[in-house]
Amino acid sequence: MSNEKTKKIIKLWLPVFLWCAVIYYLSSVPSLKSDFPRNIDFVLRKIAHMSEYGILTLLFFRAYSEERNITKRKAISLAIMFALTYALTDEYHQLFVFGREGSLRDIFIDSLGIFFVAFLIYCSRNSKMKS
Repeated sequence: MSNEKTKKIIKLWLPVFLWCAVIYYLSSVPSLKSDFPRNIDFVLRKIAHMSEYGILTLLFFRAYSEERNITKRKAISLAIMFALTYALTDEYHQLFVFGREGSLRDIFIDSLGIFFVAFLIYCSRNSKMKS
């Protein structure tokens, strides 16, 4: 593998793996509750779920769309598939973390962030990719 190709792979995929590590780390923390009132804390945590998986979707899309000669639609589909898979495995991981629980509700909330960002990517016109 050439040095340029290695650099490109690192540039595209290192952010994906680092962001996955951040999500994994946050899922390993027994309690992430804040000092806000319970209802505000709940909303903030759910916004965080949507945001972290929206970012993951964007990073996956960037990596797939720049690494391969594929259509925008295919890159979006792959990004959605892998972000959803990571959301599922993350909730499974939380089943084994003291003080945490895996929940289908959180997977649904993660998927809102995933599909919202995928929709924004799909609607963006500044992409050079084929639709």
